[in-house]
Amino acid sequence: MSEKKAVCEICPHHCSLSEGQTGLCRARTSRGGSVICSNYGRLTSIALDPIEKKPLAMFHPGTKILSAGSYGCNLRCPFCQNFEISMADSKIHTQSVPPELLVAEAIEQKKAGSIGIAFTYNEPLISYEYIRDCAGLAKKAGLQTVLVTNGMICEKPLAKLLPLIDAMNIDLKGYTQTFYDKLGGSLETVKNTIRSSANSCHVEVTTLIIPDGNDSDDEMREESAFLASIREDIPLHISRFFPRYHMTDKNATPVRTVYHLRDIAAENLKYVFTGNC
Repeated sequence: MSEKKAVCEICPHHCSLSEGQTGLCRARTSRGGSVICSNYGRLTSIALDPIEKKPLAMFHPGTKILSAGSYGCNLRCPFCQNFEISMADSKIHTQSVPPELLVAEAIEQKKAGSIGIAFTYNEPLISYEYIRDCAGLAKKAGLQTVLVTNGMICEKPLAKLLPLIDAMNIDLKGYTQTFYDKLGGSLETVKNTIRSSANSCHVEVTTLIIPDGNDSDDEMREESAFLASIREDIPLHISRFFPRYHMTDKNATPVRTVYHLRDIAAENLKYVFTGNC
């Protein structure tokens, strides 16, 4: 008799896992016939950051937020800016921070101007159950919950989570499936995440501009038109790439390219910001 495998329903990879096997994201594992969040409460980073660093330009500007990250990611971006933790697995050093402790720390940090918790640094949605539990407690405590995510999540789990989320910055890596194929992702999934989230909470979008990758005028024109079709006041952050991870042989994005693409996006959107320039 063949072994019955457990299928992860969180992201479109739908990893089919044998008992004890971990999925592509390195953070979800089959145990007892179910797929569980094996990095639950295991944080690699925790810091008090300006809200603008997420980046969120139009959500409680001037405040701070307690930022927390774990390990793992369900994309494989060769230009990843946080690869030390996003590409790590369970062997990386972590500290155990259960939801009650994280929320208690966030409440304590209100004295320093913090408004809540941001899940960031690696891909937070692969820690779905931890995010859900923390966000539920945070809402009861009157705290804001922010996600900084690549948007690679299926519709059903996203719909269950959104009532607990106050703001998101969603990475739109590029605007062609060809580009997403290189990352192991789905453009349509990310577009659906942006649509659904923008109808539920505050959403800002970030695109990191990779020279000769996603930097064409036509692509930015199409991307900004898509965002404007949802709402023309969705803030878009156009960020400059610096050589990292598997792209150390590529030059940083020319500053003039970032500003040029900002001008194109501004034809469709009210709020366009530049980053890393």
